[in-house]
Amino acid sequence: MSSFAAIAERMSDLAPEDQEWIRRLITEWQVVSDLAFADLVVWLPTTTGSFVAAALRRPGTGSTMYHDDLVGTEADANQRAEMAAVMETGVIQRHHDPRWHGAYGIREEVIPVVNKGRRIAVLTRHANIGALRNPSRVEINYLQLADELVGMIARGEFPSPAAPSGSARNTPRVGDGVLRLNAQGQILFTSPNALSAFHRAGVIEELTGSLLVEVLAERLRGSRHVDETLPVVAMGRAPWITEIEIGAVAIALRSVPLTHRGSRTGALILLRDVTDLRRSEMELMTKDATIREIHHRVKNNLQEVAALLRMQARRSDNPEVRSALQAAIGRVATIATVHEALSQNIAGTVDFDSVFGRTLRLSADAASTGFPVRTVQEGSFGDVPGDDAAALAMVLTELVTNAVEHGLAPAGGGTVWIKATRDGDSLTVTVADNGVGMPKDGPGEGAGLGTQIVRTLTTGELRGSIDWLPRAGGGAKAVVRADLR
Repeated sequence: MSSFAAIAERMSDLAPEDQEWIRRLITEWQVVSDLAFADLVVWLPTTTGSFVAAALRRPGTGSTMYHDDLVGTEADANQRAEMAAVMETGVIQRHHDPRWHGAYGIREEVIPVVNKGRRIAVLTRHANIGALRNPSRVEINYLQLADELVGMIARGEFPSPAAPSGSARNTPRVGDGVLRLNAQGQILFTSPNALSAFHRAGVIEELTGSLLVEVLAERLRGSRHVDETLPVVAMGRAPWITEIEIGAVAIALRSVPLTHRGSRTGALILLRDVTDLRRSEMELMTKDATIREIHHRVKNNLQEVAALLRMQARRSDNPEVRSALQAAIGRVATIATVHEALSQNIAGTVDFDSVFGRTLRLSADAASTGFPVRTVQEGSFGDVPGDDAAALAMVLTELVTNAVEHGLAPAGGGTVWIKATRDGDSLTVTVADNGVGMPKDGPGEGAGLGTQIVRTLTTGELRGSIDWLPRAGGGAKAVVRADLR
């Protein structure tokens, strides 16, 4: 199935501003489909004189007429003639006799899509006449609202240019609750779901005939958290979304002004009880804050451990003990750096380029004792899961320290290169130096504590492997392959 953009580019010569208008219509037209209990299809005129289906919307309030996707198909001869006539005259064509699709009788409409007075495409509306043979009061009001929105599409008044672009998160839909207002903001119709939402908020009086803005103002009197756009939304004067809190109940409100040739005739208000959603979000925020605080405290505790080890190292007269303690301090500091990064990130991942950049130079400087060492970092690690970040940082710190102490120190200095290659969850890191090279028997299992740490973390925590190899041009390199979570 092709996308709208691909179809418009390949088969139509619509101007970019007209394509953008249709994109906005496609973003907003779910409300029309739900109110009409109908499938909607937008058809673009092609460069060959035909029409091609560029987008399809199925109703959330009823069953679809088309189980197969029509997008990308061209209109047949009869449809082309009707669509061409609508594009020519700008008059909505309604079929009074149903067309049969299998066992379903479908009533169709062909509607011009207008932008700035120009007819740029057509919209077809396909409703199952059997489903609405004896419509209820709710369904009658829904269909009347759908007809008004369809008329606005044909006049170029929907979607509103003033509406916020893009789909807002948790936007109310028709099935959540509907209010209809007149031009003065008086409630003419309330759907059962909207009535239930107000009852949960403690509004039990009759709503029909009341001014919505007065009903809300009475309940929000004294509240310190009132959106400044609420009066505009409650009067239906602007296409906007806001949220109110009445006691423990949170309700999202979306206003869709109804207009006729530039004059406002009323408004459609969609509302949704988002209390449970906001409570869940608050619980998640609390958990995230708790996790970040834990990482922060772990970092502080590790820094205290490092300080204690540093004090112990100063008190020791044994060079070997001091060296071992300094190595332990470096390892603890590396883990603390990772926890510090996790305490600042809500996603539970670490920007490893930033973390490793801080530890790389420190590791190289700590391992060198008076000889020059240059570090070069190439490639990008990307975001690394928190569960892998500490192990990876420890492995690379040990490898850099090993390259400086055993490769560059005997040579009197040199360069360490760290190159990262990321492919999805697979990470390959090469740590190379231009020092004296590898011993003939290789590093060997148990050659040192650092080597044992690297092997254990690489094959265990990082689910990967490590190879020590000679470097072309002199020196040695270690190649780490990790399978990130």
